[in-house]
Amino acid sequence: MKKLATLFLIFLFTTGCTIVRIDTKNIDNIIGVVLSKNNTLYNRIGKGYKYYIPRGVNYIDTNALNDKLYSNGIYYYLYIDAVSYFYKKEVAYEEKENCYYSKKIEGDKEGYLEINQEEDHYSIEFFYNYAKIEAKVQKKDIEKVILNASYILSTVKFNDNVIELMLNEEYFTNKEEKYNMFKKDETAENDNFVQYVEN
Repeated sequence: MKKLATLFLIFLFTTGCTIVRIDTKNIDNIIGVVLSKNNTLYNRIGKGYKYYIPRGVNYIDTNALNDKLYSNGIYYYLYIDAVSYFYKKEVAYEEKENCYYSKKIEGDKEGYLEINQEEDHYSIEFFYNYAKIEAKVQKKDIEKVILNASYILSTVKFNDNVIELMLNEEYFTNKEEKYNMFKKDETAENDNFVQYVEN
C-alpha cells in the first residue's frame, strides 16, 4: 500500500499541474492573467469570427457584426471590428486621468479598458483583439463583467477568408442584364411552342 501511495505522490508531483488563482477584486490582475493565456476555446460562431462565451453568460441576438449577450441582469454589447482586423490597424488610445479606470493594453494583441462613472452606474468600454464589449453596470458588478469580457475578448478568432469575401466590394455586386419578355427577338427563328406541339 505504501508503494502505491508513493507512486501516486511521485506521479502527482511530476505531472506539472498548476493552478492559477485570479484575484477577482483587482482589475489589473484580472486582465493580466486572463489575457496572457492562449485560450483556444470557442462555443459561438459568427460571420468571419468565433469566440468563447463563459458559463453564466447567454447569447441573445446578432445584428451584422454586433452580438448581444446577457448575464445576471447585465447586457453585454460585443462589436467585432473586422475592417480594422483585416487592415491590421493599430490601436490609438491615450490613457485618461479623469476616468474611474483607464488603461492601454499592449503586447501581442493591443487594446484598452476604460470605465467611466455616469450618475448611479458605470460605463465599461473594453477593446481588445479587434473586438469591443460595452456594458453599463453597478459598481459591485465591475470586476465580474471585466472577468467575463476578458474571457470573451481573449478568445476571438477571425476567419481571414470569410472577412476578405465580406470586404470585397466586387464579389457580391450583381451583374444586371436587361430583359424584355414582350419584345420579339428578330434574330431567333420562329420558335412557337404551340406550333411545335401540333407537329
